[in-house]
Amino acid sequence: MLTRPEENLIKIYENSFRKNWDLEAVTDFGTTVTLTYGQMAERIAYLHLLFERVGIQENDRIAVMGKNNSNWVTTYLATVTYGAVIVPILQDFKANDAIHIINHSESKLLFITDQIWENIDVEQVPDLQAVISLNTMDLIVTGLPKTQAVDKMTIEELFAEKYPNGFTRDDVHYIERSNAELASINYTSGTTGFSKGVMTPMNALAGNIVFGLTTKLVYPGCRHVAFLPLAHAYGCAFDFLACLAAGGHSYLIGRTPSPKILMKAFAEVKPTVILSVPLILEKIYKKMIQPQISKKPVSWVLKMPLLDKVVLGKIRETLMNAFGGEFSQIIIGGAPLNAEVEAFLRRIKFPVTVGYGMTETAPLISFTPWTEFRSQSCGQVLKGFMDARIAHPDADGVGEIQVRGENVMAGYYKNEQATAESFTEDGWLRTGDLGVIDKDGYIYIKGRCKTMLLGPSGQNIYPEEIEAKINNMPYVLESLVLQKDTRLVALVCPDFEAVDADKLSQEQLEVVMEENRKLVNAELAAYEQINELRIYTHEFEKTPKKSIKRFLYEA
Repeated sequence: MLTRPEENLIKIYENSFRKNWDLEAVTDFGTTVTLTYGQMAERIAYLHLLFERVGIQENDRIAVMGKNNSNWVTTYLATVTYGAVIVPILQDFKANDAIHIINHSESKLLFITDQIWENIDVEQVPDLQAVISLNTMDLIVTGLPKTQAVDKMTIEELFAEKYPNGFTRDDVHYIERSNAELASINYTSGTTGFSKGVMTPMNALAGNIVFGLTTKLVYPGCRHVAFLPLAHAYGCAFDFLACLAAGGHSYLIGRTPSPKILMKAFAEVKPTVILSVPLILEKIYKKMIQPQISKKPVSWVLKMPLLDKVVLGKIRETLMNAFGGEFSQIIIGGAPLNAEVEAFLRRIKFPVTVGYGMTETAPLISFTPWTEFRSQSCGQVLKGFMDARIAHPDADGVGEIQVRGENVMAGYYKNEQATAESFTEDGWLRTGDLGVIDKDGYIYIKGRCKTMLLGPSGQNIYPEEIEAKINNMPYVLESLVLQKDTRLVALVCPDFEAVDADKLSQEQLEVVMEENRKLVNAELAAYEQINELRIYTHEFEKTPKKSIKRFLYEA
């Protein structure tokens, strides 16, 4: 466990607020709202008084649900530095799921966006003592037990009484609390079933933050565009927690991150590092790059040893500028990058790398800077922070990835059975992912234990690998490989934008897809053959990290 004073999670922020007092900390992108570290610390002190008035004790739960904004991050840090437990709820959860999480976590306070609250019946969340708007930080509902205690005028009077000369950096003093204590309960949004409450100790968050600091992923003055949902472990850890621990500036995207919004943000902010999911880079490749390099003049030039460097250099420059031009690397998380996309980006020396993690490790397990990245890997196991092993490997060395170390969760909240099933007898966390680890500690993901299929003679089939090949085919947006008896069926959602642009009829599209099936099968082993390809007319439903919810679909 991280035990040095500078590694204590609460001390990290106590020191950061004092040290970086006058620096800008967060900006609600597209608005005039920017908070310095000092202003953020003052707001945290205000919320601490509110918590006292409501009667919040150590380890009480406070839930927060809404889009990324300065009130969201302030609520999060106010809760943790008070000694309470934050319960971030993904804004994409349906009302029934949100109600379940609020009740299951026994949250006493709820900070929520007005628009989301409209879909929640207050009578279904009986344990809540007050509900506060993330839009305005005002009470959003009256009649709850502690609504009078959080009257804005009362809190302001108490604040003025406690800090008669104004709030200064010398007033930043937070609770003494061990890293072993609980920091958050994060409810997963998995691809294979209903969410579980991951109990994240402060040590797991500190482990990720300290790794970010020591490897210079974050540093004083760094700039992040936080477009991944902060309620998800990946974006939360590095676009928010690590960034503010370092004295960086986080620009919070509160709207759906469309390509137009993202390009505008990258151009204005010029981020120093970018966190993303594979889908974004893969879409850019298919829309911007693939059409260019497929044209006959360009494809011909790319085969010329000298001329290709000129063309590839221009493509690289265009891509770099599209992301602001000042970033050291783009870090992909959530899933491996498509092999074709990765190969091209490496060919043009585009600074992209892939990390691996999960909510249960808050989130990092492995990472390597782009200069040391190995093709189709997910980086090296975090040295000094995490250990990994392969359990019960098959003849090819593929088995379940199991981990232990600083970043591992304490278990699932009020779910002893799931907790017991997630750990081995000797204390290793079962990730549920299948893969291999090379002699240098690089991890290569093959698929999920729960999604692995068995061929007719017992061969292991990894649908994600087949889907990656299908997704590279013409007019394919995304795909899902399923099994019916011993037959493999591919559900394919076409890229209707490309279909419409080329004016393909339904009949022509079906012919193309059948040709795609044959082309893919030519690259697959006999036991991996796609027997049927079905056109699926809507994009597949996804988790917030853009993984397909596989459990919703059947062949």
